[in-house]
Amino acid sequence: MSAKKKDPARYSEIRNSKALRDYFVDERFEAGIQLRGTEVKSIRAGRAQITDAFGRVEKGELWLHNAHIEQYAFGNINNHEAKRTRKLLLHRHQIRKIEQALAAGGRALVPLRLYFKDALVKIEVALGTGKKLFDKREDLKKKAVLKEVRKDLKFRRG
Repeated sequence: MSAKKKDPARYSEIRNSKALRDYFVDERFEAGIQLRGTEVKSIRAGRAQITDAFGRVEKGELWLHNAHIEQYAFGNINNHEAKRTRKLLLHRHQIRKIEQALAAGGRALVPLRLYFKDALVKIEVALGTGKKLFDKREDLKKKAVLKEVRKDLKFRRG
């Protein structure tokens, strides 16, 4: 009997699990990301993390800070740094819109997921407003109530 083959869809997307818990997400953007070859290979292997990452506008360009893409295991001396800043590729009018929202204050540019679209790596970023502690508690209460309702419905059906 042969070994199980790895599921290709398993590593096709890297999600930021903290983003929807910590922020009210308003508007989403799909951006390209400027990467080196070894970074793409690491992302394909599922060796990236965007939970602590954030976006910033500097000199009219959008940059992703704190995204951790592990060094490629089979790389040579030209391997990339794990936590370097990476340029995000968006249309100028989208960058302007993001810059105005961030300048107004109280909002942050948060990455939601990193994924492949055909052969290109894309990142979904969103403008978010930070949640307070009581907002997080309300969300937990809503989830608990929905879970109970689903449980009751399941027993009634069966």
